[in-house]
Amino acid sequence: MESLYLFIAIIAFFVIALSFSNFLQRRKGNTTERETPAPPIDLSNNNGGCCGAHEICEKDSLIATFVEPVEYFDDEELDKYRNRDSDRYNEQEVNEFRDVFYSVLDEEKPHWIRSLQMREIALPDQLKDEVLMIVNDLRAEKMHA
Repeated sequence: MESLYLFIAIIAFFVIALSFSNFLQRRKGNTTERETPAPPIDLSNNNGGCCGAHEICEKDSLIATFVEPVEYFDDEELDKYRNRDSDRYNEQEVNEFRDVFYSVLDEEKPHWIRSLQMREIALPDQLKDEVLMIVNDLRAEKMHA
């Protein structure tokens, strides 16, 4: 029983010491929490490859949007669809997207999708599965090449 009291006393001592230390730090003005800075990612295309820090290369990612200028692929006519919901396209409008998608070179298709995202143009729902399947096939070919 005596060892139980000793154990509780030691725990109480450390809790009080930690509370006192936090109180002193706040009184000194040290209220910011420490954060480990994210490792810098070189987005320049110096070596043509990925940085290797990620499981999926962020340069080819359809989801990633970097701070870089918007690239156009002779598709300025699609800017009229900016801020439109992806389920609000008719068949003729979907075909406009499809025509541009198939006119873009295979290795540039992920960049075209990212360009649409950066321009706030939603890819039509009717085309998403088709585009995703083709881009995934291109990535698989690239990995096995």
